[in-house]
Amino acid sequence: MARPKRKRTIDHPPIMEGFRPFGIPIADLEPVMLLFEEYESIRLSDYEGLTQEQSAERMNISRPTYTRVYEKARRTIARAFVEGKPIFIEGGNYHMEQRDPAGMCICVDCDIRLPHLAGIPCREQSCPKCGKSMMREGNYHHLLYLKNK
Repeated sequence: MARPKRKRTIDHPPIMEGFRPFGIPIADLEPVMLLFEEYESIRLSDYEGLTQEQSAERMNISRPTYTRVYEKARRTIARAFVEGKPIFIEGGNYHMEQRDPAGMCICVDCDIRLPHLAGIPCREQSCPKCGKSMMREGNYHHLLYLKNK
């Protein structure tokens, strides 16, 4: 029996769902899928400039596994550029690093704050006032929302 895969640790999820080429109707294109852990490998090595050893440590995987994830990400992105295909970022074998198990869930529309319930992502809770999804206060997406507000 094969050993179970270790989930890859993701610090910063993407702020978008993907990219698409200009000048070609999206309906005419077959997208390529970039997994969340592949996105994270590109972010760590190419954006942050970390070595493969440092990146593997941050993602909580071995260096050879990191190399396979990183090379697959580069091939996927190259294929999308060369063939003019959109990139959808989704799925994979990952978990989000939670540094603070406590904290608050916040509705960015109503500014309602509720205590975070362990084991239930804030995005799966609805605001009691407006019914929209909640967001973890102080997380990456909340900070991006505040920056763009």
